[in-house]
Amino acid sequence: MSEMSLEHAAAHAEHHNVPSPQTISNAKLAMWLYLASEVVIFATLIAVYLIFRSNYPEEVKTVHRELGLVLVSINTFVLLTSSWAMVMGLREAQKNNSQGLVRWIGLTALLGAAFVGLQGVEYTELAHAGISIGTEFGMRFYAPTAFHGAHVIVGVLWALRVAARGRKGYFNAQNFLGVEIFGLYWHFVDVVWLFLFTIIYLI
Repeated sequence: MSEMSLEHAAAHAEHHNVPSPQTISNAKLAMWLYLASEVVIFATLIAVYLIFRSNYPEEVKTVHRELGLVLVSINTFVLLTSSWAMVMGLREAQKNNSQGLVRWIGLTALLGAAFVGLQGVEYTELAHAGISIGTEFGMRFYAPTAFHGAHVIVGVLWALRVAARGRKGYFNAQNFLGVEIFGLYWHFVDVVWLFLFTIIYLI
């Protein structure tokens, strides 16, 4: 495609509130670069936990008996369901259904908030069991899980913004980039949690 054709396409897209191909490419690249930086941080936190686990296996086993799996398994299901709701929201945007988008992304936010709430319940139970951030295990446990929880909170606020813009009719079949970028972030949060759940709670 010639330079003139590209400029014409970009101008046409902007006129109709549709992101140009270059805008889409830049936005996705920026998000992938951000997520790559977050992978480095989470990988470091997980590595610190694994080193502690290899050095003090018996202490970890004792804590695992205190943690249990019922609450965290429910919470994992909640977060995975939120990813499905996000996908459905994107689908509704691509179908020009603003109301459907708002409902599904609103559900994503609700489930994300529920995850954070249940994580707070878990932290309270752990504190009662004497597992605080001041303990050797606690320092390695709370750092990655709380950091992840902070990402969920950011995602919930982002979802509410997407829903608010969707209510105003901002997104449609030609302009759903904002929903798609949010989806990349939300799926990343879910995938990271699956790693944390497996490494910290199951192994």
